[in-house]
Amino acid sequence: MARPPKLLTSLLRDVSRSFYLTLRVLPAGVREPIGIAYLLARAADTIADTTVLPPEKRLDALRQLRLHISENLAGALTLEEAAGRQDDEAERRLLERIEEALAVLANQKTPDRQLIIEVLLTILSGQALDLQRFAGASARRIVPLHNDDELEDYTYRVAGCVGEFWTKLCRVHLFPEAPLEESLLLAQAVRLGKGLQLVNILRDLPRDLRQGRCYLPADQLAAIGLAPADLLDPANEPRLRPLYNQYLDRAAAHLADGWAYTHQLPANQTRLRLACAWPILIGVKTIEKLRRGNPLDPAVRLKATRAEVRWLICRSLLLLPFPQGWRRLGPLPPPPAGAPTFDKKTD
Repeated sequence: MARPPKLLTSLLRDVSRSFYLTLRVLPAGVREPIGIAYLLARAADTIADTTVLPPEKRLDALRQLRLHISENLAGALTLEEAAGRQDDEAERRLLERIEEALAVLANQKTPDRQLIIEVLLTILSGQALDLQRFAGASARRIVPLHNDDELEDYTYRVAGCVGEFWTKLCRVHLFPEAPLEESLLLAQAVRLGKGLQLVNILRDLPRDLRQGRCYLPADQLAAIGLAPADLLDPANEPRLRPLYNQYLDRAAAHLADGWAYTHQLPANQTRLRLACAWPILIGVKTIEKLRRGNPLDPAVRLKATRAEVRWLICRSLLLLPFPQGWRRLGPLPPPPAGAPTFDKKTD
């Protein structure tokens, strides 16, 4: 079956400009399976975030989508109610064309299809858990995660598993015979995905709080004398900052592991290295902004600008042929405890 026209090109570009850049630079052999996995995950995310629909209707739509994915069913699924509630034109079109996306999934080669189904079911389980956890939540009734275990579980389900999927798929298609330490590569891939998701959580804290969601664990907040509702007041930033910086440090450490992941990839996989590098570099830039700004202020969204993203991409392209320059481009892992430090003149 021919690929539906523009489904993996213009539509994917419209629903995610940043990921579309990554997809365009990927080697041709993995673009379609990764692209359709992204589109279906994005459709599920759009359903889960349609707050004008009650949680039970969103859960029902996710269950229908899960059934079609797990049973490898093409067609016979309409998401008209969720599609009709979308303010974003691209997301509305995505839900209206869900049957085409499912047809592309059904047409994938069996090993690729199984990997796509596996990662999508994990992502869907995280989104369904979120809807159940935050049912009835609002700015007047903020529901937090209880502890770090719940945060780790969530970041794995919606992003860490994507690193595993990406690595397994690329391994099969691009470098099946390369001598690599498989377990290390997969572990780094998981941390990369979790790090990117943690950056998103920390960046989106003001917006999530006003929807009644607090991804900062309640036990950690209580330890510094804060309740989730206190985070609605930007003036409480100094009290939150020490804990917030700990999570920024965790995200940065995960991204440093992700940068090490790019160096584990075979040297001839330049396109794949770039595809991994760009979200890492954007994440690092976002962390820099979150360290300097007030992450509780809903009026300011702290994120890398388009000009900064373009510069990061251009710089990565220039430095890619030079191993030392490339290594210094990305985040370095923190030194071991007790290790000597060096100033710039002696480094």
